[in-house]
Amino acid sequence: MKYLLTLCALLSLAATSVHAQTAADAYYDPAEMEKARTALRQETGGQTFTFVQADRLEYQTNEGEGVLLWDAQGWIGGDINKFWFKTEGEYFLDADEFEEAEVQALYSRAISPFFDLQVGLRHDITPNPSRTHAVIGIQGLAPYWFEVDAAAFVSDEGEVTARIEAEYELLLTQRLILQPRTELSFAAQDVEELGIGSGLSTVEAGMRLRYEIKREIAPYIGFAWNRKIGDTADFARLEGETVDSLSFVVGLRLWY
Repeated sequence: MKYLLTLCALLSLAATSVHAQTAADAYYDPAEMEKARTALRQETGGQTFTFVQADRLEYQTNEGEGVLLWDAQGWIGGDINKFWFKTEGEYFLDADEFEEAEVQALYSRAISPFFDLQVGLRHDITPNPSRTHAVIGIQGLAPYWFEVDAAAFVSDEGEVTARIEAEYELLLTQRLILQPRTELSFAAQDVEELGIGSGLSTVEAGMRLRYEIKREIAPYIGFAWNRKIGDTADFARLEGETVDSLSFVVGLRLWY
């Protein structure tokens, strides 16, 4: 009997809800009702959001050969589907040239509460010869709040590479934040004309301490260490380049 009464109560509530919806339709203009339902959907999770973040806009000392570096990304979309763009690169001040510059355009779909699957294209503006890559990757928050961005790339020349980035934010105070960061790059084959060797090709690690003047504006200082590995280091030595560098960095983090 108890279960029967519970079932009757649920059916009654459902019938009341349907009846209220039908009653509203009987008294209000259908166009106005549709506008109201659209507004309701948008206000309860159906909005289109935008986000833009320049995570790193910085100067690196690069052991006396200054480098300007940018690393920015953003998206437009909802909770499930988004369009992402990403760009990063380095400009050598002494040589007055771009060391590398790339842009990515990605479709992103949530595959869990904390991770998105991303597919799309990446185009390397420099170095020469330039490449266009197909991209597949994941981005999100790993356990213990590590921010992870991992992607595999297949170039229009058939070369396969991959990149993994991980960051963590340690709140020393509500505005003073220490951010360790590491990035590993891999290649499935030698790409001699681009100076890339197979296996683990480069390692980047750093630590940045930022102060959030506002949540959206945060200057920072820190250090960054870069190291070419294996055949990539050998290619660099043949070109007379250094294989590692330790830099003091100063920059600005922005988001909107």
